[in-house]
Amino acid sequence: MSEPIVTVREVTRVFKMGDIEVQALRGIDLDIQPGEFTAVAGPSGSGKTTLFNLIGGLDEPTSGTISVGGRRLGGLSRKELSRLRLEKIGFVFQAYNLIPVLTAGENVEYPLILRGEPGPVRRKKVQELLDAVGLSEMTHRRPMQMSGGQQQRVAIARALVCEPVIVLADEPTANLDSETGAALLKLMRRLNREKGLTFLFSTHDPMVMNAASRLVRLKDGRIDSDVRQDNGGPP
Repeated sequence: MSEPIVTVREVTRVFKMGDIEVQALRGIDLDIQPGEFTAVAGPSGSGKTTLFNLIGGLDEPTSGTISVGGRRLGGLSRKELSRLRLEKIGFVFQAYNLIPVLTAGENVEYPLILRGEPGPVRRKKVQELLDAVGLSEMTHRRPMQMSGGQQQRVAIARALVCEPVIVLADEPTANLDSETGAALLKLMRRLNREKGLTFLFSTHDPMVMNAASRLVRLKDGRIDSDVRQDNGGPP
């Protein structure tokens, strides 16, 4: 078996609210292998968002270690973490998080500008990805000129443009109707199968849980179950 893309070892996260301590995560151990299509599910307050923020380097664990793409996050400077996120992690958020004054193409291109890639290379990658997500004719439209499903497709293209080792998708279908959510999930599953992209979802959506090839359930900050779903596939 190859080296895991994500390694989480004995991770805890405690939040202090005045004199009160809230244990959001309690000794989490988790490996994500290359090419997995994994959903992390659980009720509100189970620790899903906290775990995603830790894996994405947006927060630090109270104890334990996390590695992404072979790099241990603990001890990295803020600048090093930003670079790691730019090069190794793609983010897809339920609120899309597109820059409203930029076009679809410019939103996808933005991470490449941060990386300092030359214009012709950027434009080629952007067009290839917009084609891949079915938005080749939307390149010059701004987010407000697109539907929610189209905006989320732009967000997926942006998440993939730097060729990350893993895509973290936090409730990606939450703001979409069921038909649009199913189409989006089918797209991500196709990218997973054809390109070997690794996806890790945080979700309440039964459709996402059923489509995952692995389902990890959290409860009260602990892993309650971790099941391989051989019949996982698009809805």
